[in-house]
Amino acid sequence: MSPDGGGPGGRLHHDARNVTLLWLLVSAIMTPIVIFVFGPHLPPGHGTDEAAGQVVDNTVLLAIATPIAAGVLVFIAYSLWAFREREPELAADGAALRVHSSAQFWWIIATATVALSLSAYGTIRLLETGAGGGQGPEPIALPPHASSALPVQVIAQQWQFTYRWPTFGGVQTRELELPAHTLIEFNVTSLDVIHSFWAYQLGVKADANPGVNNIAYVTTRGPLPFEVRCAELCGVWHGYMYNSGSVVPRAAFASWIAKQRLQYAPATRSLPPYSKTYFPNPQRRSG
Repeated sequence: MSPDGGGPGGRLHHDARNVTLLWLLVSAIMTPIVIFVFGPHLPPGHGTDEAAGQVVDNTVLLAIATPIAAGVLVFIAYSLWAFREREPELAADGAALRVHSSAQFWWIIATATVALSLSAYGTIRLLETGAGGGQGPEPIALPPHASSALPVQVIAQQWQFTYRWPTFGGVQTRELELPAHTLIEFNVTSLDVIHSFWAYQLGVKADANPGVNNIAYVTTRGPLPFEVRCAELCGVWHGYMYNSGSVVPRAAFASWIAKQRLQYAPATRSLPPYSKTYFPNPQRRSG
């Protein structure tokens, strides 16, 4: 029987061609929709340079996943339609399964290429920007002009975050306001157990470990409200460990920090000297 005839070889090529054409059609339609329609609205938004970079990364991942998912769904749908049993009364054990070495070879090549490409992309992005995550006390991914960043120390404890400002007299505040269009250097640490500082709209998530300084950079854009949550189970009141903050114009930030210094002046005089790390006090409350 010729390959184009009705034998197994001809049917195989016919089905493979149909599945491939359907897959290309669905991918050509869905991938641009994912990139240009859904992509700009993916989390965590465009509030900072780091958050916008994460939107790009999520778009890349979703764009690569789209034709893969389309291939699986097209194959399943085509199989349900083309290989259904049309005469069940004549069916015995079903069609025989045959090995197709060429398909197996190209499947391994394709999946390995996708996996290695994503691994390389993720590694490059981490080394370039840090991707909004804490990089420990000695970051590898330093943004331009890192030495001029505004330092903010994030101090986690059961069950709240406080913020200390070494360049503003070491004042410690309960709220977090940041100046717009400014490079911020978060120095994240803990007083007791392991927490995680997660400022969703800023695109920042960094573990807070006692005795460790965990640095994360973020470049703010325009005014923006944001939420801060603990993303590490830290005790019975973990779910209530959150507060909110905002990115404000620089003039508004200057006015705010001046008021904070005046309001908390008595407490600031009682604070220990500013340090990048603090060690747990075993007499503190625990959960």
